[in-house]
Formats: sequence, C-alpha cells, structure tokens
Amino acid sequence: MKKLENVDFLLFDLGNVIINIDYSFTINELTKRLPKEKHNLTSDFFPAKFHKDYEKGLISTLEFRDAVKNHFQESWEDTEIDYLWNSLLKDIPNERIELIKQLGEHYGLAVLSNTNELHIDAVNELLKKQFGASSLHDIFDEVYFSHELQLAKPDPNIYLKVSELLVTPPDNILFFDDLIENIESAKNIGYQTHHVTHPQALISYFENVQH
Repeated sequence: MKKLENVDFLLFDLGNVIINIDYSFTINELTKRLPKEKHNLTSDFFPAKFHKDYEKGLISTLEFRDAVKNHFQESWEDTEIDYLWNSLLKDIPNERIELIKQLGEHYGLAVLSNTNELHIDAVNELLKKQFGASSLHDIFDEVYFSHELQLAKPDPNIYLKVSELLVTPPDNILFFDDLIENIESAKNIGYQTHHVTHPQALISYFENVQH
C-alpha cells in the first residue's frame, strides 16, 4: 500500500465509518413500546438536550436514564433503556477492520467520536464478539470520545484538542466522518478530510489513492 504524502495520522469517526448505525431501528423499537399518543416524542429523542449533555459527559449514565424515563413518561427498567439506546449500533464489517490493520503499517490511527459511556460499552462487546479485541485501543493508537473530552463535533475546539493530543499539526491529519458539518469544521481548522457517504467509502477511497 502506497503511503499518502503529508499524512501522519488517520482519524476516524465511529458511526457509519467503522460501525454501521441505524437510527430508524431505534425509533421503531421505541414506537413499538409506546402508546400511540406518545409516538411524536420519538422524533425529539436524538436531538434532545439530555442526549447532547450525555455525549459531552455533562451528565452521568444514571442521570441519562432518568432523563429518558422523564422524556417518555415511562418507568422502564435500566436494561430496557440500555437496550433501546444501544439498538442503533449494528455490525462492524470485517473488511473495515482488515483495512485499518493494513493502514496501521503506514500511519498513526486514531478515533474521534461523539459518543457516550453506554454506546462504548456496547461497542467493546461487539469488538470482543467479532474480533476478540477488548476495546478500540487494541486496534487504534489513540481513541478520543466526546464524553471524555467534554467537547463534541463540530465544535472547532475538539479538532484543535485532538491535534494537540496527537502532537501532529492539523494539516498532517486525514479525517473521515459521515456528517458534512463535522467535515467542514475540521477542514476550517486545517485538517485534510474525506466525507464518508456510503458503506464502501473507506475501502474505495484507499483503493483509488493507490492508482
């Protein structure tokens, strides 16, 4: 594999870049459990302030679960809430992990994800089941989560922070994300970027740069 010039670190988002996610699946699961008059509450679930606060580590998992119960006015068990919350996490395609391992021979590898404690616990379970890895740290050199940094994409400060933590100038970092607002913000800081728009995007990007 030919190394890209002026790229020291590859930085990957998680959702729909490494792991497939499906928000509509969670919305359907919620709808199944709720009476019809509460179905309208599902559309406010992911954009809710308590979700953003949880993503930034401003509230605990306990407080997050309470906020979910409060939002839907349902007395769900913790296990039910955790299931619903994590149900958007699907599979991690083998070919993506194989590619990452190959890329690790030429570049530093890092993750930058807007995420939370419950999701990461579930991702670690998936990694163990699928690849025998205990966490993302087994696959990547550095792993940065919004809830640990208390910053979230597309805030420019998160990209500056990651560049500082990687001890790598922004223009030597190539960043992959599926959301255009995250890509644009990183680009403004000086990152090299690639917008992931379909399931084969990572594979095809590195195939194309070889030619």
